[in-house]
Amino acid sequence: QVQLVESGGGLVQPGGSLRLSCAASGFTSDYRVIGWFRQAPGMEREAVGCISSTDGSTHYADSMKGRFTISGDNALNTVYLQMNSLRPEDTGAYYCAAAGLSDPHSSFYWNWIGEYDYWGQGTQVTVSS
Repeated sequence: QVQLVESGGGLVQPGGSLRLSCAASGFTSDYRVIGWFRQAPGMEREAVGCISSTDGSTHYADSMKGRFTISGDNALNTVYLQMNSLRPEDTGAYYCAAAGLSDPHSSFYWNWIGEYDYWGQGTQVTVSS
């Protein structure tokens, strides 16, 4: 069974940085995508970005591009979300999610929640002075 565990959340002042980690295990698929999502209080869960095991390529939501960076090893056993220049509106629960693919050329909507089969429990990020 695939298991995902997030860590690294906490309280940070505006303009500060945090690095979240996602420890993944139990993959059996040939190709994998690990996504990061977040959910602010009272709001829908939204995509942050993702990384692919095929070539390590990443994608980001426009609001996070340039401030957030996703990285990981080739097997995506450990994936990081580096967050810089944090703003109060970045506050929320951050989740990593996993999808297994049989074909690296298949269409994949990385920012769709329904594309992912496995989810971690989340880690809280609070940006406040």
